[in-house]
Amino acid sequence: MKGKVVIITGASSGIGRSCAFEFAKLGSKLMLAARSEKKLRETTHKINQNGGNSIFFVTDVSIEKECNDMVQKTISHFGQIDILINNAGISMRSIFEKLNLSVFEKVMKVNFWGAVYCTKHALPYILKNKGSVVGVSSIAGHKGLPGRTAYSASKFALQGFLEALRIENLNKNLHVLIICPGFTNSNIRKKALQADGVEQGDSPRTEKKMMSSKKVALFMSRAINKRKNHLVLTRNGRVTVFLNKFFPKWVDQLVFKHMSKEPGSPF
Repeated sequence: MKGKVVIITGASSGIGRSCAFEFAKLGSKLMLAARSEKKLRETTHKINQNGGNSIFFVTDVSIEKECNDMVQKTISHFGQIDILINNAGISMRSIFEKLNLSVFEKVMKVNFWGAVYCTKHALPYILKNKGSVVGVSSIAGHKGLPGRTAYSASKFALQGFLEALRIENLNKNLHVLIICPGFTNSNIRKKALQADGVEQGDSPRTEKKMMSSKKVALFMSRAINKRKNHLVLTRNGRVTVFLNKFFPKWVDQLVFKHMSKEPGSPF
C-alpha cells in the first residue's frame, strides 16, 4: 500500500476513520471525504502530525457534483487514484409499513448512489493504474434484515453493482472487493433514521461486544493487498451467509427471532 493514493468516503468516524489510520500506517496517500469538516480536519491533522500524507474534502456523497469535485481535487493534489473505498453509509430502523419513503430514498442515495457517483468519476483513473474499487456492504446485503428494509435494499444493490462492474472489467485487471462486516462497533446505529427520519440517538445493541472498526480496517487492507473479491467478517456473519444458501426459510426464522429481541424492536 505504500505510495498508493486512496480515497475513503465516510472517513470522519467508524470504519472509515479506522481505515484512514490503517492505510496511513501502511504509507498510503489519503483523500478523506465526509460531511463533517471538523472531524475530517481533526483526523487529517492527527495523521499528518504522525508523518502521514492526507488531505480532506467535505463531501456529501448523495450529491454527484460533490463526488466529482472530490475526485478532481484528489487528482490535482496527488496526480493519481489507486484505491477507492466506498464506505459512506447510513442506516434506518423501522418497519416498512410505517416508514416515510423519504427515509428510504435518503438511505439509497447515500449507500448506493453515493458509491455509484464516486466510482463513476474515479474509475478512469483507477483503471489506468489497475487499481481497486472497494464497497463496504454488510451481512444485510446477503440476508434482508427486518426493520432495516431500506438499509438491506441499499446493500443488495451495492453488491449487484460492484459484481457487475468486476465482470465488465475482467480484461482490464480492475480489482473489485465487496466487504461485508457483521455488526461493528461504530456510530451507525446511533445515527440510524427512524420512520419519520429522526435519528434514534441510542444504539439498541451492546456495541462493546461487536467487532471493532480497527479490526475491520485491518482485514480490509489485507484483502485489498491480496486482491480478494469478497470478504465476510465475524463468525456469526459467515455462518448466516453459509446457512442461507441451503436453508433460507430456516434462516428467515432465525433472523426474525434474533432481531426481534433488540430493545424497542419495531416488530
